[in-house]
Amino acid sequence: MIAFTGWRWWSGQQKPAGEGMEIVFSDVSTRGGVLTSSLRSEPRTFNRWVDRNFPPDLISQLTQGKLIRVNRSTQELEPALAETWTASPDNRTFTLTLREAAWSDGTPFTSADVVFTFKAIYDPKVNSILASSLEVDGKPLTVTAPDARTVVIAFPGPFGPGIAMLDNLTLAPKHKLEAALAAGTFAQAWGVATPVNELVSLGPFVLSRYEPGQRLIFDRNPRYWKKDTAGTQLPYVDQIVLEVVPDQNAELVRLQAGQIDMLQQQVRPEDIATLRPLVDQGKLQLLELGVGTDPDLFFFNLRPQRWAKDPRGSWITRREFRQAISHAVDREAFANTVFLGAGVPIWGPITPGNQKWFSPNVPRYPFSIDRAKELLAGIGLTNRDADEWLEDEKGTEARFTLLTYRGNSSLERSAAVLREDLRPLGIAVDVVALEQGALVERMIKGDFESIFFFFSATSFDPAMSADFWLSSGSAHIWNIGQATPATEWEKQIDDLTHQVMSSVDQAERKRLFDQVQKIFAENLPAIYFVAPRMYIGVSARVGSLSPTILRPQLLWAADTITVRTPVPTGQGGR
Repeated sequence: MIAFTGWRWWSGQQKPAGEGMEIVFSDVSTRGGVLTSSLRSEPRTFNRWVDRNFPPDLISQLTQGKLIRVNRSTQELEPALAETWTASPDNRTFTLTLREAAWSDGTPFTSADVVFTFKAIYDPKVNSILASSLEVDGKPLTVTAPDARTVVIAFPGPFGPGIAMLDNLTLAPKHKLEAALAAGTFAQAWGVATPVNELVSLGPFVLSRYEPGQRLIFDRNPRYWKKDTAGTQLPYVDQIVLEVVPDQNAELVRLQAGQIDMLQQQVRPEDIATLRPLVDQGKLQLLELGVGTDPDLFFFNLRPQRWAKDPRGSWITRREFRQAISHAVDREAFANTVFLGAGVPIWGPITPGNQKWFSPNVPRYPFSIDRAKELLAGIGLTNRDADEWLEDEKGTEARFTLLTYRGNSSLERSAAVLREDLRPLGIAVDVVALEQGALVERMIKGDFESIFFFFSATSFDPAMSADFWLSSGSAHIWNIGQATPATEWEKQIDDLTHQVMSSVDQAERKRLFDQVQKIFAENLPAIYFVAPRMYIGVSARVGSLSPTILRPQLLWAADTITVRTPVPTGQGGR
C-alpha cells in the first residue's frame, strides 16, 4: 500500500513526455562506449521479412535500413536511404533519389536492392509478413529503377499516408539473398544458424556475435551512411549488447546492479518503488511515456475450422459470449490489481495514448454480472446440474483454455484476474503459461482456444497497420489471412479500412476509422481491458534519448544514443 501510494504520488509529479522529447547530456563524450540492454526472448530467425516477433524487429532496427522512416518520437517523415523524393500531382507516383551508401561488406547499395526487396516481399513463396503493409487496396506497388540511384514507385490507387508507407519497408541485400529467392528458400534464409558474417547491414550496427541463450553483440557499422549535424559519423556508441534475460525479476536485478543500461519494455508498477532510490541517487532515469498504445488483449480463436468438431463452437464463437466476458470484468479493479492503479479502462485497441485516432464514442460494457448472465442465457448457457459451471443444452461445460506469456507478470496477473472474474458467471478458464516463442507459434498455426498477449504497432496511423484490421491480414490474429471475410462485420471493417487507406482527407479518414472502432467494439474479436501508463528505466549514464511510446521505445534511434563511460571490461559478456 505504501509503495502504491508513493508511486502514484511520484508519478503525479512527473512531467509527461511529449512528442519529440529528447534527453541530452551537456557534458557527455559523444563517441565510444558500450550500451547494454536486456532482451526477453531469443530470435527464432534473423529474417525480418518473414517473422513479426519483436526480436527480429529490434535486430532489424539496429542493423537494417529504410528508404524513408517515420520518426517514432515526432511522427514526422524523415529521409533515410532515399535522400530526396518528388511526388506526382495525384500523389500516386514517387521518384526517389538514393544516397550513396554501401552494405557493411562494402557492396554498393543501389536501386537494384530496392527492386529486389519488393520482388521478394511480394513473392507468394516467401509469404512475407510485410507484404500486406506494402499494398494499396490489396494490390502491390509497381517499382522500377531507371538508374542505379533512382527508384520510381507507383501506387495502384490513392493511399492516405502517402509515401509514409515506405516506413514498413526493410531493405534486403540482393547480392546476398538473390540466390535464395530464386531457389524458393528466401523464407528460410538468415536463420539463427547463419554465420553472422553473412548478415550484411545497412544500419548503424552489424551483428558480430550471437551466443544462443546468452546474448547478441552488435558492433558499429563503419560504413553506416548517417552523420550528425556536426559531421560526426553515427552511431555514437561502439557496441550494443542485448543480454537474453527471460525472467522479469532477473532483468530488474540486473538493471539495479548496473549490469544492463535499459529494459526493452516498461517498468512494472510494482517495481517503481524499488527503483526510486536509484533515481534519487542519480543512477537511474525513469521516463514517463504516457498511456500505452499497445495494450494487452484477450482473444478467442475464431477460425471456423477450429471449432467444426468441437461442441463448444456453437457458443464460444458467438459475439454474445465475448460481450458477456467484457461485462464480467470490472476494469477499474482490473487496473488496480494488474497495474496498481496506473492504467485507464479501455474498450478497444486504440487507446487515449493515440490522441489522433482514439474515439471515445465506442460501445462500452459496464461491469455487470447480471447483464453477463443474461447474455449467456440467451445463447443457451445455464447451470443444468449441481456444480458451479454453466452447460449448454447438450451438457457441454462452459470451459476454455487460455494461453499466455510465461514470465510476463502483467499478462500472468491479467489471465488470473480474468479466470477469477469469470468464475462467478460459471465459466471455467484453464490458464496455461508458455514461453513466448511457443505461444507465438501456436497462435500463428491457429492451435489455441484463447490467448492473452500483446502486440506492437509501428505507427499510430491505422492505414499503416492494415494487416491487423483487414480480414486478409497476417496480423488479423483471431482469424489470420482469410481469403474472403468470414463475417459480415469483418467485411464492413474491410470496406471502411480500405476507405481509410485510400482517402487523403484527414477529417474523412478519422470519421471512417471511428466507424471501424465502433464495429470492432460491437463485435469484440479481441477484448481490451486496461491501457497502462508506461515508464521506462534507463541508466543515468545513457543520454541523447528520443523516447517514444512505440516499441522499441529507446533503441528505435540507437544511432544517436550516447553513454558517459564505457562499461568496465568483463561485464555484459565482453
